[in-house]
Formats: sequence, C-alpha cells, structure tokens
Amino acid sequence: MLVNSILSSYYRLLTGVALAGAVIALTGCNEKAAEKADPGRPVLVAAVHYEAETPARSFVGTIRPRIETDMGFRVPGKIAKRLVEVGQTVDVGQPLATLDEVDLKLQAEQAEAELSAATGVLAQAAASEQRAKDLRAKGWTTEAQMDQSRAAADEARARFNRAERSVELTKNSLSYATLVADTRGVVTATLVDPGQVVASGQTAVRVARFAEKEAVVAIPETLVGRAKSGVATVTLWSEGDRKYAARLREVAPSADPATRTYLAKFSLPDAGDTVSLGMTATLTLSDSSSERVAKLPLSALYSQGGDPSLYIVDDAGQVTLKPVSVKAYESNSVVISGGVDEGDRVVALGVQKLDPAQKVRVVSALSF
Repeated sequence: MLVNSILSSYYRLLTGVALAGAVIALTGCNEKAAEKADPGRPVLVAAVHYEAETPARSFVGTIRPRIETDMGFRVPGKIAKRLVEVGQTVDVGQPLATLDEVDLKLQAEQAEAELSAATGVLAQAAASEQRAKDLRAKGWTTEAQMDQSRAAADEARARFNRAERSVELTKNSLSYATLVADTRGVVTATLVDPGQVVASGQTAVRVARFAEKEAVVAIPETLVGRAKSGVATVTLWSEGDRKYAARLREVAPSADPATRTYLAKFSLPDAGDTVSLGMTATLTLSDSSSERVAKLPLSALYSQGGDPSLYIVDDAGQVTLKPVSVKAYESNSVVISGGVDEGDRVVALGVQKLDPAQKVRVVSALSF
C-alpha cells in the first residue's frame, strides 16, 4: 500500500516536470515565431526627385527650312519642260525647268552677225586712220581730215566693243533658258507648267534648303523673356527619345492679332537628314538660372525645436535622420533645396512616433 502511494507520487512529479518543459518549449517557439512574424514597423515612403524650381514649358511647333527660295528664270519665255515635282530632292546644278530656246538662239545669231559687221567696219576704219597718219606725216593732208579719220576709227572700235558685249549677253541669256538649283534642297512648290509663258523673275519653283532647319512655334507674351534667355530643346514625335539643342533666331516684333502670341523661330544646328520638313516638334523652354528643388509631403518633415529633418530609409529597413534645407512651405507640401540625395526614400507619415533605432518595413511608395 505504501509502495503504491510512493509510485503514484513519483509519477505525478514526472508528469508535472514534463508539462512544465513542454510549456517552456512552446513559449520559446511562440517568441521566435513572433520575432520572425514582426520584421519592422510598416511605413509609407516618398522618393526624392529634384527639378527646376521654375517648371519647364512645352509648345508644339513644326520643322521648317530657314531659307526657302523662290526660283525663276532671268529671261522671259515659254516653258518647254518642267523637270521636278514637289517633294523631290535636288542637288547643286540640277536642272529644274527649261524655256523654249528658239527666240534666244535667233538673238544670239543676230549678235554674232552684228559682231562680224563691226569687225569689218573696225578694220576699214583702222586702215583709214593709219593712211591719214602717214599722209599727215608727209604733209599731204590737213589736220581736219586727220581728226575725221581718228573719230571714225574710235566710233568703229566702240561699235565693235558693243557688239562683243551683245554677244556675251545673248550667250548668257541662252544659258538662262535652263533653270538650275543653286543649292541642295527639296522642292516645296511648282508654280509653272509646260506651255506657260512667264516673265523675267516670275517664281517657277520653290526650293527649301537643307543647310539649316528650324522649329517654328507660337510663344505667349508672358514667356517671350524666357524664350530669349532660357534653355531650349526640341523633340520630335518620330524620335521621342532624342533631344536637339535649339537656339532662338528670331521673334516676331508684334503679336498675332487673333491668338495674341509671338511667332518664334529656333535654329536646330544638329538636325540631320532624319529631321524632315513639316515634322511635328515639341519645344521645351526651361530657366537656366532656376534652382533645383524637391517637393515632398509636409507630413514627412520632422522637427522637435531644431533643424527640419527627414527620415531616410535604406534597403535594409534602417532609418537615418538627416537635416534638410527648406526652400518654402506650401499647403500640403514642403519644398527643399538640399540635404538629401536624388532617389532617396523618405518616410512620409508618422515621423513623430518613429525611433531611429527601430527597423521599418516599406509597404507603399507615394508619388509626389
């Protein structure tokens, strides 16, 4: 009986020890599980992005040639052939159109005949002048006859020179019967057709030069000053990832009466053959003297009587308090000019309850 009582007490003691060990083990597991399940305090962050304090402005324009020439014949006549069409690329010296050369050839032949006649008259007058000089030297003629022979020779020489110039002019006129391009470019308009009679200087073909291209945009009067002093860049819809440097060349002296904007022309010195005339361009104007600032939520700013600061979160979830330079305060945001780097992640909410030694977990990112 006594033995059974002792065994029963012993078994109860072993059971209690086992239960206590199980409770301790379960408690340790729960604590480890809790530590593993709680990696840090969840926070919202905002990325730091610096940009010009004065925002850039963009305008839609078109690509135009800086020089567009109206080309015409230097002599009147009837159009025989038109050798180009709109949109065709032409090179230096390439024929664009020709005139009927019949009348011009007749004029050239007439000038040649006049030159031949003037040559004969000059030879006869020169011989008479020489004979008069010989006779005068021997005393067989008077001074009046000598002067008459000299005058006739001078007139013959003048007629000969005039005939020579007439031949040169008719040859030039005959060469002008072919209208040629004086520069490399593209034909933007053809204003004559075969059979049409044109006057001297009348526009026959319009050629836009490839030498330099420009972007033409309409600028509101409030931004004319920035257009003159700011930095301009141009992007094309066909090449959205490439920017071309632009330089203001000309601003209209008066505003358009309908739109009240000023027509501005920006040269594109780096534009190559891929930039075609008539393309749609986007001109961006930025202020070169504008300070670069970052705008962040006002709730991200931490200040306990000292300098304004921000909590920066790294990839490991650690936070660091950094002082910043505040440029301005707005209704829901703060504008900073320095203290943090581009791309840093800043705690946006709950910074007053955040402990620098506490590990955090990013649950979302705000775009501001």
